[in-house]
Amino acid sequence: MKGSNKATVLTLAEKCKNILTSNWQGHLNTIKTDAHGSKENIYTSKVKYIVKKGKPFIWVPEHDLHNVNTIIDERGSFSVASPFPGPLGKLLKSMNKFPVRVALTGDVVPLNDKKAQSVAEFLKEVMLSEEKATKEFSYTVSGVLSSSNHFSTTRSESLKELIDGSEKYLIYKFNLSSCMFVDGNGGTHEVDFEDLEKCKASLLAPYTAKLIDGINQSEARRRGLILFCFIYLNVNARDAYMLSLDRKGFDVLGKVLFKGTGNEEDEYQWKQFRITFKEEARDVESFCQQLVQMEEEAIQKVSSYSGLG
Repeated sequence: MKGSNKATVLTLAEKCKNILTSNWQGHLNTIKTDAHGSKENIYTSKVKYIVKKGKPFIWVPEHDLHNVNTIIDERGSFSVASPFPGPLGKLLKSMNKFPVRVALTGDVVPLNDKKAQSVAEFLKEVMLSEEKATKEFSYTVSGVLSSSNHFSTTRSESLKELIDGSEKYLIYKFNLSSCMFVDGNGGTHEVDFEDLEKCKASLLAPYTAKLIDGINQSEARRRGLILFCFIYLNVNARDAYMLSLDRKGFDVLGKVLFKGTGNEEDEYQWKQFRITFKEEARDVESFCQQLVQMEEEAIQKVSSYSGLG
């Protein structure tokens, strides 16, 4: 299950595409303007978006300052973080660690009424498709997702207000000119634009937040992560959380003891580990099946080690 070669991890372009598809909100930055033109100051606000044909389409409230800024200067930047729902967000904050994110620069271009209507219809189709898929999930998938906070981790639920709400929005297309991957320590890595356009987001991506939250909100599943650290990585973890996931595997934050120290609480630290699948998870169904199989396998191995199997 463990590996460190390139085949076990995604490319930076794939990571960026998956982050954009797994989230539904980000921070839009535009240049503050007045009657005399652009100023140096930056205006930032959280906005909701959806990705169509690899490009973010952003919904900006009618009275938001971005609508004034972009009339004078279309230049902008857009930052989207990998989902960090529920207890994971609190843990990352306590560690002073940031979720990985995508930082885009480009032009924020308003859509005319016809194109805006087309994008709004596309959003409705995506939401209906995801809601239908959720209802048709197998018992295995439902078991993994059942502990998740439904409303905070479902993209379709979070985007409903764009269609059903009373607030009016202007829709913009974000025309990318550059893309950076920002790691958990704040380090930036430039992403090849052609690679970003060529790669496709994983079918897992829209359900990433709900999967992560469902696992982290379940004590049984977190005990499973602790077993994974022991069985597959030979690491003794006192606690564990799912940090991120993709078709090739997942990253775990394990609470481990410093080497050469005692057993005091403050001598434990959170460390990131990578666990890879035997086979790539094509979709939510195959991801959950492999996760459950690994849990069963880990329990059997622990039982055999203790002479109970």
